[in-house]
Amino acid sequence: MTLLKNFSFFILILLIQSCASVSAPEPVGPVPSSHQLDWQEMEFYGFIHFSINTFTDVEWGYGDKSPELFNPTELDTRQWARIAKEAGMKGLILTNKHHDGFSLWPSEYTDYSVKNSPWKNGEGDVVKELAEACKEYDLKMGIYLSPWDRNHADYGKPEYIDYFRNQLTELLTNYGDIFEVWFDGANGGDGYYGGANEVRTVDKKTYYDWENTNALIRKLQPNAIIWSDNGPDARWVGNEHGFSYETTWSPLLRDSIYGGMPDYNIKYAMGQENGTHWVPAEADVSIRPNWYYHKSEDNKVKTLKELLDIYYRSVGQNSTLLLNLPVDRRGLVHENDEKQLKKLTAQLKEDFANNLASNAKTTASQVRGNASDYSAKNTVDGNKNTYWATDDGVTTASIIIDFGKPTLFNRFLIQEYIPLGQRVKQFSLEAEVDGKWETIDNQTTIGYKRILRLEDIKATKIRLTIEDSKAAPLISNIEVYHAPLIVDVPKVSRDKQGNVTLETPEDGLSIYYTLNGDEPSTSSLKYSEPFHLDHPTTLKTFSIDPETQRQSETLSENFEISKNLWKIITLDGTSLSEEAIDENPLTEWSANKELLSNYKIDLGETTTIKGFTYTPTQGRWVSGVITHYSFYGSKDGHQWTKLSEGEFSNIIANPIQQNVMFDKASDIKYIKLIAHKIMNDSDKALIAEIGVITK
Repeated sequence: MTLLKNFSFFILILLIQSCASVSAPEPVGPVPSSHQLDWQEMEFYGFIHFSINTFTDVEWGYGDKSPELFNPTELDTRQWARIAKEAGMKGLILTNKHHDGFSLWPSEYTDYSVKNSPWKNGEGDVVKELAEACKEYDLKMGIYLSPWDRNHADYGKPEYIDYFRNQLTELLTNYGDIFEVWFDGANGGDGYYGGANEVRTVDKKTYYDWENTNALIRKLQPNAIIWSDNGPDARWVGNEHGFSYETTWSPLLRDSIYGGMPDYNIKYAMGQENGTHWVPAEADVSIRPNWYYHKSEDNKVKTLKELLDIYYRSVGQNSTLLLNLPVDRRGLVHENDEKQLKKLTAQLKEDFANNLASNAKTTASQVRGNASDYSAKNTVDGNKNTYWATDDGVTTASIIIDFGKPTLFNRFLIQEYIPLGQRVKQFSLEAEVDGKWETIDNQTTIGYKRILRLEDIKATKIRLTIEDSKAAPLISNIEVYHAPLIVDVPKVSRDKQGNVTLETPEDGLSIYYTLNGDEPSTSSLKYSEPFHLDHPTTLKTFSIDPETQRQSETLSENFEISKNLWKIITLDGTSLSEEAIDENPLTEWSANKELLSNYKIDLGETTTIKGFTYTPTQGRWVSGVITHYSFYGSKDGHQWTKLSEGEFSNIIANPIQQNVMFDKASDIKYIKLIAHKIMNDSDKALIAEIGVITK
């Protein structure tokens, strides 16, 4: 008996030694640094856009406005930090100097800063106040410094680089630890430039000598992440909608990219499976249509559904989320923005309240060396440093999550162990329902985190199958949830004849609305069929489930005069296609510069207009966008008056409807938008819609 016990003990020791001898997988491809891992785990942090632009109601300042315009009446950086902290953000990045060159700190290298503003009699420092607020609220602090400076006389010359680095040094040495340094890709163009009022272009590949600029950052803030189109540490996601892609690789062909390069969003923004450097994506987006505060957008703050989509398509698709809060002229985050952030935070807490996989049984089709160190249970143990792994060369394998009973779920969260590289190229998800397996999703990359939103399904088991991987897959975490359903707002559209249609986001809902600006209720007008609107009107509407009384937010939509009488014709009267005035932003009018000099839009009757709107193409790949324009009006179609000219700032990165107000109202019957410059120096513009503003 003693001999048998000794033999059993001997076998146990051999098994333990055998398990302990199983080596860890080797890294595959580029891997993240410890600072990049810390940054990735932040997941969600905030942007603050605030400057002279806030007071001039523009997105990109020309650099010629007086510092005296900057005069917030209630500036409170503690309010910014409190709101960010309550929203679950881990840090804040401030636009310390945007393209107009105005500095939010009293830089000793320029007079164009807060030191020459009336705010605090020129003794204020917004950067310092925010750094102190971030420290108080345990938030990390980041800086945005625009490489382009439309105010500085030396921009485009070698001397400017010294100025740029001097300002960078001030920001990196005077305000404590910095977690991210953010460089915009917009570089060069027209500007004030110390009074020169001219166009200056630079070689974006070489002008800034990024190698030495980055070395300066490494010296002054060695833990900081450097962000730009090509990193070197984190990259732009390629759009300003806050969405990464269903296939998003963290590796990047970094040496093939430079800041502001054409076609970046088409060729590189998704990352590359064979990327040479670890440069993960950051998805940036504003909580409003634009980045700076505009009072006209107080009722255009993103809905809860829109914010949820952004979260799931950024953090849930292998990127971090940088959400912008435009500080208003008071110096505060507006109440409407805070309200929506609170809704998002509350909803995410509900969505991820109960992890159904935490107590589930797990089994795997294959485990590395049959060692417990790499078993399937590591995916549900809540420890980010453990993971399930297969043997080298095994790139197809599966895990089963067994709930033990039929369980309702609609969210599936999965993470790779990225310290050893991003590996998974293709995976599928199945559910066992009534003893039968059915496929519920097929996807590609995972990376740091992937969250699948699914239809409600009740299953006893879930099977994750890695169908293709660059090497042995390493899965560190799996979570399963049942998120409560939310009711989305109605979809609103109006055709050229002025007929308004309201569509429910899902079957079985009712819609109520008002047309007088009042908040709607179930006592308001109930939608049953399209109705006619041909004059300026504010529509407010919501959806509701009659059975559960689940109700959407209220959507506010401002309508202008209808385009029922409008026609696009050549100057000699020949009719042209009407995609630019059909009230459908998904259709577009293709016109070259020659045609755009030989057309007019007939409004059908003389109208008093205060401004105009231009909507660029809304296709997935942005092209044909007008960046510089003139807008004309005429009473008779022959004698024309220039009503406005300028640039649609940031329109290529953020191709939304542009609203331009005139200095004074004009009575006109004909209008035309002239393109002076089209993106990528193209000769052809794609125009989704042209409209007028009358109220």
